Amino acid sequence: MADPVSQQSEESRETWLVAAWPGMGNVGLGASGYLISKLQARLVHELDVSGIFEYEHVDVKDGLAVPGQLPRCMLFQWSHPERPLDLLIFLGEAQPETGGYELCRRLLTYAQRYHVTRVMTFAAMATQLHPADEPTVFGMGTSGEQIRELQSHQAMLLKEGQIAGLNGVLLAAAGERRLPGLCLLGELPYFAAGVPNPKASRAVLEIFCEMANLELDWTDLNRQAEAVERGLIELLSKLQDAASDDADEGEQFIVQDISLGDESEDEPPSEESKPAADEKSDDDDEASDEPEIDPEAKRRIESLFEAAEKDRSRAVQLKAELDRHGVFKQYEDRFLDLFRKGE
Repeated sequence: MADPVSQQSEESRETWLVAAWPGMGNVGLGASGYLISKLQARLVHELDVSGIFEYEHVDVKDGLAVPGQLPRCMLFQWSHPERPLDLLIFLGEAQPETGGYELCRRLLTYAQRYHVTRVMTFAAMATQLHPADEPTVFGMGTSGEQIRELQSHQAMLLKEGQIAGLNGVLLAAAGERRLPGLCLLGELPYFAAGVPNPKASRAVLEIFCEMANLELDWTDLNRQAEAVERGLIELLSKLQDAASDDADEGEQFIVQDISLGDESEDEPPSEESKPAADEKSDDDDEASDEPEIDPEAKRRIESLFEAAEKDRSRAVQLKAELDRHGVFKQYEDRFLDLFRKGE
């Protein structure tokens, strides 16, 4: 194969590096994989990942132990037939536990042989989106120019938050080399963050194709999106029913404080024990506007927050519990913090 540098006959030709790793809903991998398939992009290189990934198992053949295969990091190339644009599409089978920045540097070092002019990543953003609704595409860029471009293509600007993993780290590594970068994040339901979401992948690809002046056949992706949407609506219904059942069961175990004194426990409190009206503080006024919940309910809510931090699907149960006690507003910021990171 000829050196890619020698193939660069037009100085004005652009090359975009598009990169994706596994993440929430496999939005990035789904979008990049579909792009490769429909464009029939050709495999041009496999990145050396030695020293970045560790062997996690051995394979056994005829009784002999041999090292397992490390995750593949592949690059595909495609040239636009109608405009001076090349695409270099990277697919990583896994994200390393350590050494991610070094992996990004190796990727960029190779990609710059193709005179890359911008770097783009695809990721996901979990929200309270209903599976039947159309996902929003959020965007962020490394400069004002990229931000304006995102807004011109109707991407909603991600004003704050984080992009976890290499879908974000690659943009930082690109910034070191003064390469402009963009990230497109497809919205998906928080309760199904672990389920591949072709609907979010399609939303990301639609904006990308506008930017690149590309036309794709959406038939296969639409079929996948419709099937997953039906499944998620059914799953959401089951989760809501289960959360309601758990909430009803939880009511049976609420522990109330009961005085263990003598007959005086039935007597109303004396005037001396009642707080004077003029002793109420501003804090008391603020607290009076919020529903009061018993200690057992608070413990249950804290337990559900811990569970949702580990498994986002448990957030449906948490939301139902907060709504049942009428305290969602009190916990809203904390609840949404569970999903503020793109990935």
